[in-house]
Amino acid sequence: MLTHHLNNAIKDITHLIEQTNKDIDDIKLAKHTQIFERTAIKNDLIHSFEQKKSLLDYELLKMLKESGKSSLEEILNDEQKELLSLMKTKLSELKVCNKTYAKYVVTISQFYNSLLDSIFPRDIEGYKVANHKPATFLKIRA
Repeated sequence: MLTHHLNNAIKDITHLIEQTNKDIDDIKLAKHTQIFERTAIKNDLIHSFEQKKSLLDYELLKMLKESGKSSLEEILNDEQKELLSLMKTKLSELKVCNKTYAKYVVTISQFYNSLLDSIFPRDIEGYKVANHKPATFLKIRA
């Protein structure tokens, strides 16, 4: 059962990596609609992984209690050890993908905020930031 849960958890992580890489590609091309559409898919994958992780924890604790041993190294077979190692590697890969994606998101957010601030300046008093002032140089012609 543990091997089954490990394989499924790895599949979820792999799909999350794929979706995040698609997000990175789309954010470079300003395809924001596709990114927003994938949000639900990614949330479902995260929820699925969390459930599988809970099942993994339960199985591991059950195996430790039943064996009476104190270490996972003593109770896991070679395939399970390899799958745990692969899961750790995939999680590290996902972390790198998420960091890369976050850099793009922060950069774009700063760009839009600075653009907004240049069009509609804000009053800044110390650490307090007030609402945008109305732009005096904007005119509407109908």
